[in-house]
Amino acid sequence: MSHSDAKNIMVYVETVSDTPLNGGLEILTKAHKLASARGEEVIAVFVGSNLEHAASTAIMAGADKVILVTKDNYEMEVYGAVLTKLAEKYKPSLILSAGTLMGKDILPLVAGNLSTGCAVDVMEITDKDGNFVFTCPVYGGTVLNDLMIHGTPAVAAVRSGAFEKELVVERTGEIIKEPVDFKDTVRAKIVEVVKEMAETVNLEEAQVIVSGGRGMGNKENFKLVEELALACHGVVGATRPAIEAEWVPRSHQVGQSGKIVAPKLYIACGISGATQHVSGMIGSGYIVAVNKDEDAPIFDIADVGIVGDVVKVVPLLIEEIKKIQSL
Repeated sequence: MSHSDAKNIMVYVETVSDTPLNGGLEILTKAHKLASARGEEVIAVFVGSNLEHAASTAIMAGADKVILVTKDNYEMEVYGAVLTKLAEKYKPSLILSAGTLMGKDILPLVAGNLSTGCAVDVMEITDKDGNFVFTCPVYGGTVLNDLMIHGTPAVAAVRSGAFEKELVVERTGEIIKEPVDFKDTVRAKIVEVVKEMAETVNLEEAQVIVSGGRGMGNKENFKLVEELALACHGVVGATRPAIEAEWVPRSHQVGQSGKIVAPKLYIACGISGATQHVSGMIGSGYIVAVNKDEDAPIFDIADVGIVGDVVKVVPLLIEEIKKIQSL
């Protein structure tokens, strides 16, 4: 695609139960600011069914146009082909998506189809002399690196919580139903999908996350994390050791090999603060850590640190929270 022909920003917005995820809406708000400064438009893309309400929300978040493509079931290759064909037709200079598991599946396919580069885990996007600059963490999140993609369009998966969502009811936009032929694009056939109850957890969207680590000791003690999360109306998270010990299903894992999260409140229970875990939750608004080791690295990033036996401290936290809620 010629760089001179490319303009506008295309954002793929993922949905769950016909509702757009916050990650996509956050990106639309950022894209609107970037596009407005360049005198361009934001094009939101939805793939699924019954998405008219989601399209209206996307317009409030910053989309000037919303493209709806009807597809009943998720198939990675089909979604990748749809975005590729839309990119070839609308010629955007930038394609964005939330860095969810689905987003990280689809965007590399699109970048490969368009012979361009793809940045992942993006935390900031700036416009420098007409070129997009992406800020991404490297070396386990200890260093932030700025990079540019010289191919067109640039493709990037954005970390959830990197930007603030702003919904403006007065915004107006155009909704387009786009027929896309995705025949002969599927090479893998999904024979059966087996879901466990825990798959319903949505860490990326949670406002409060209570996570437990190796320091919880055993599966029985880990139930304290679940009780604290329930008291805080939050979601349960976990480190990799807790997952491997089978104290909680893998869908709850936070970190480099799990989910990247940015809740308003993150409570770390019995978590030492290894780089692999911290890089997945460093964007949290407020961090509370409970650990018996006063030299644990988690205290270096915590807003509030409690040094003590987590098995004794967490029940006290639960008790106090319940007292406050009963007032």
